[in-house]
Amino acid sequence: MDEKTRKRIVIMGAAGRDFHNFNTVFRDDPHTQVLAFSATQIPNIVERSYPASLSGALYPEGIPIIAEDELSDFCRAHQVAEVVFAYSDISHQAVMHRASIALAAGSDFLLLGPQATMINSVVPVVAVSAVRTGCGKSQTCRWIALHLKSRGLKVAVLRHPMPYGDLDKQAVQRFETSDDLDRANCTVEEREEYEPHLQHGILVYAGVDYVRIVEQAEKEVDLILWDGGNNDFPFVRPDLHVVLVDPLRPGDETSYHPGEAVLRMADIVLVPKVNVAAEIDIQKVIETVRSVNPQASIIKGESTVFLENEEAVRDRRALVIEDGPTTTHGGMAYGAGYIAAVQASAREIVDPREGAVADIRAVFARYPHLQNILPAVGYFPEQLKALEQSINAIDADVVVSATPCDLAHLITLNKPLVRVAYEYSDGPSPNLAEALERFLSSAKLPATLQ
Repeated sequence: MDEKTRKRIVIMGAAGRDFHNFNTVFRDDPHTQVLAFSATQIPNIVERSYPASLSGALYPEGIPIIAEDELSDFCRAHQVAEVVFAYSDISHQAVMHRASIALAAGSDFLLLGPQATMINSVVPVVAVSAVRTGCGKSQTCRWIALHLKSRGLKVAVLRHPMPYGDLDKQAVQRFETSDDLDRANCTVEEREEYEPHLQHGILVYAGVDYVRIVEQAEKEVDLILWDGGNNDFPFVRPDLHVVLVDPLRPGDETSYHPGEAVLRMADIVLVPKVNVAAEIDIQKVIETVRSVNPQASIIKGESTVFLENEEAVRDRRALVIEDGPTTTHGGMAYGAGYIAAVQASAREIVDPREGAVADIRAVFARYPHLQNILPAVGYFPEQLKALEQSINAIDADVVVSATPCDLAHLITLNKPLVRVAYEYSDGPSPNLAEALERFLSSAKLPATLQ
């Protein structure tokens, strides 16, 4: 087809869902021409392009990545027919602001759904999603992976993409040991998700091209566990879909995209953190679930915080570090690290904004709700170095780190660091273990207790 007759498209994204939508819907479509990706949320993405090695025969020069604030002018200048929105954990109102920008520039505005973009697998798939970032997906995925492993099943975790480096090298990534993380130059954000699985002997796949990733994973496992990112719906079609809501943020379950859609897709809705949430808030989210997805089973669970050395924190001035995505675009003001420091009777939770270097001050400026914690950001080496410099400059006696990755492996600190773990704990019947056993039986998987 002549290039002039192809529909001109821009995909709005954040280096994840946008690439997947392109790969599964547009890459080989001769009727459309993706002129650019627009990017937000992730630093330095706009300095790259989607490479020719991944974009296919129709895009021999690759595809440029522009800043989202250039979208309106770009659409007008290039007569863009359609803007495809493709990133997650954004309020419904904010989605329509983006739609208004596209419409005013003369473009249609499109949301691609799960049916158009999910990949079919020849092995059973369990997917874990959530209505917001920070609901507890990661700890739930770890618990499910270990439960399935205890049943004698070989499991691969397919993690939602975080391709912040060399996209050519990140097309298909397979992680089996911590050395694999070093060789791939994984960011803090990637390590937070991959490292705990590897420590338990669980294989992890990630990358850019999930058709190839699924094909490779299928060759060596009995079951795929999709570990969703933010509040996105799965890239792989699930046979069992577990979706988390958050009783610490009642009301968010139907206020964010695509979290509400994910909730409506769920087979099982998991209400975690019932040990720390108010009963009235637990009941609020349960009522919402019943109103929008009455067919879903509802299960309750707990989130348990473990501090490795309480004495190192007691009566000391503590700098608290939390995992980045939960506290930045996830919108939470604190997490397990803050809770652990308070429970350990820290004398003071220091204000991390005093002493932070310029790059980290920029993070605080972008997320003004952060006051008592330092998010573990490290999307690129300069930002990781800024995190190190900030931690060392902030006046504190001890660092309480609740990022799931080992920060001490990545940076050099001038003060002691105490790690915090937070894990899912299954509740009484009906519980997640029972639901998984029913699924394994229906899927006729050869599960035997080890």
